[in-house]
Amino acid sequence: MARVSQEHLDARRRQILDGAARCFARNGFHGTSMQDVLKEAGLSAGAVYRYFPGKEDIIAAITEGTFDTIRGAFEEAARTTPPPTPDALLRQVLGGLLAGGVWGLERRAFAALVVQLWSETLRDERLAALLDEGYTAMRGLWAELVDAYRAVGTLAGDVPSDHVARTMIATAQGFILQEALFGDVRPDVLEGGLRGLMAMKTQKTG
Repeated sequence: MARVSQEHLDARRRQILDGAARCFARNGFHGTSMQDVLKEAGLSAGAVYRYFPGKEDIIAAITEGTFDTIRGAFEEAARTTPPPTPDALLRQVLGGLLAGGVWGLERRAFAALVVQLWSETLRDERLAALLDEGYTAMRGLWAELVDAYRAVGTLAGDVPSDHVARTMIATAQGFILQEALFGDVRPDVLEGGLRGLMAMKTQKTG
């Protein structure tokens, strides 16, 4: 029997996940059956179950892949020296993610899938662990960026790095949520808004 290449196995696995992601984005996790996934992926039950024992395993794989993709995009952008300012970095990363066709989805469908993944972590400990791992990594990445900003003199040192990191993550999450709920949220608008906030002058009191 001819051996199946790893490239073929990876492509088939991706075919399953792309099909499942389209189903989940369209109908939600609980409104999607394994039969729906089989039909969308165009594969037999045997072919799909070879890779994933059940729907929960597919959801976990999509969760892990999505969080890895988001983290990887920020890591790549952060490697620029000197690093882009927060407004430019968020515009670059979020614009790329939403335009990049992750899981073969258009931008609003991808944003909706991400929001569903967040929601699902509230009831699934396995997914919650994946989210916690990704969130911890993102906080560390942003804290390193804050240190880099301070090293080149573009950010004052009176606010803990982790506080800034949490705020920037919350901004990115809010942008994705707005895209999922309302659509047509432009990254350049986020960039301009953040730049305006960053330029605010602090008034002295007393």
